[in-house]
Amino acid sequence: MHTRTFSVGIFLACFLYFCGSQPVFAKKMYRWVDENGETIFSDQVPPEDAQYRRESLNEKGRVLEVTEQAKTKEQLAIDNRLQALKKAQEKIVAQQAANDKVLLSTFRNLKDMEASLYATLQSLDAQRKVAQGNLKRVENQLESQQKKAAELERNGKKVPQTLLDEIKQTEAQIQVAYAEINKQIEKKNRAKAEFEADIERFKFLTQENTDPSKASDKMAENKTADEIGLYACETDALCAKAWAGAHEFIKAHATTPIDTDTDKLIMGRAPATDSDLSLSVSKIEDENKKYQLFLDIRCRESSLGVELCASQKVRDLRSAFRPYIESAVGK
Repeated sequence: MHTRTFSVGIFLACFLYFCGSQPVFAKKMYRWVDENGETIFSDQVPPEDAQYRRESLNEKGRVLEVTEQAKTKEQLAIDNRLQALKKAQEKIVAQQAANDKVLLSTFRNLKDMEASLYATLQSLDAQRKVAQGNLKRVENQLESQQKKAAELERNGKKVPQTLLDEIKQTEAQIQVAYAEINKQIEKKNRAKAEFEADIERFKFLTQENTDPSKASDKMAENKTADEIGLYACETDALCAKAWAGAHEFIKAHATTPIDTDTDKLIMGRAPATDSDLSLSVSKIEDENKKYQLFLDIRCRESSLGVELCASQKVRDLRSAFRPYIESAVGK
């Protein structure tokens, strides 16, 4: 088939000549702009121009369909990352809502929560006392074994290998006992911190023991936003300022450099060490066609990295994001 291709000037001339006397096109046509900025009209799209954004036109010149410009591998990778971040954001928001529902349905008031905290701490203290009793027992056992070995040496006798092995085993048991005690202390501290956070959340949701249904929606949104690292743009102009602030936030708090920087994603390099914090901020459109900036924090995939991402340090970093951006927008 012969392909009819026109520049925009020729096409417009033809359009004016034929307009009103006969259809502009004998069949469907395509319109696109090439790399030189020239608008092309043709009844076929050459393979070398297939990557450009193009419009399909009917015989009256009206747009029937739009085919967006083909994306590069890098652009597709960024799109996939944005989709993953959007899902992560939705998951965190849903989890927060579920946690709030459980919190409000489990406890009637602050006294219930304080009583539950007291019972939990008492139980953990009891477990710690058991661990301390085990430690005392093995320490006494080690003392007895060491005395026996010392007595043999004073009498000029060789200490049996079995006794030496028993001493090593008991020393190892002591280390295990100490580790268990430290574990119980950490569990108590963690339980107390979680309960205190839940108590503050309960106070907020119930607005100091008033009806939870009367809590301020705006305040609730801000509280949730602080917990997940979310900033909602009110206007495009403010969003541009917020985006600039997001750059500064990442530079100030990330330990890895930025390796992806587009109009919708600022992404830090993957964590290389157990202490690394890689920060990313994505610009995601919500159901109301407004943009939100979502902070994502990545740690190394190791036991210490997982512990870091679950730490208070990271929670504080998320909570600082929205106030930081609001401060940047207000400058």
